[in-house]
Amino acid sequence: MLDDFAESALTAARLHWRALLIEGLVLIVLGMAAIALPVLAGLAIAILFGWLILIGGLIGLVTTLMGRHAPGFGWALISALLWIAAGIALLVWPAAGLVYFTFLLFAWLAVEGVAMIMYALSHRRGSTPRWAWMLLTGAINLLLAAYLLTGLPGTAGWVLGLVVGINLVFSGVSLTAMALAVRR
Repeated sequence: MLDDFAESALTAARLHWRALLIEGLVLIVLGMAAIALPVLAGLAIAILFGWLILIGGLIGLVTTLMGRHAPGFGWALISALLWIAAGIALLVWPAAGLVYFTFLLFAWLAVEGVAMIMYALSHRRGSTPRWAWMLLTGAINLLLAAYLLTGLPGTAGWVLGLVVGINLVFSGVSLTAMALAVRR
């Protein structure tokens, strides 16, 4: 069954390799633009999230009001209003959203760093080859987390756009490589 899925995915990729190539190249260009203008990219991301949260809150408000006789109406109303307020706040103050997203990135890097170090140390005891790479990854994550935290609010201006830009470039390179590999 897994072989059938892999074969059908390969067939689809071969049939649509040009679309994958175009998508990959577009992602590379967008990623390079985000890397070149990380503040603008970060603000665009914060504004996009603001709209998504606001629209979600408005839809939640409408559905809550439609079901006002359902149990938990008050809680659902509070939830919808909070979503709306958060969306408006991100749209009015997108720079504050950048600080918030940077703090979330710090927390993720710190937790991931500790988890990766513990994972590496458990593999060291089992004599797993190359456990030191996991340890190094965890240490780098902790260093990045510390850099973000000590640099706040200054790092908030550029880090989100840079991280998304790097992700877009690597995703684009991966798609481009896959498209070129399956075109034959």
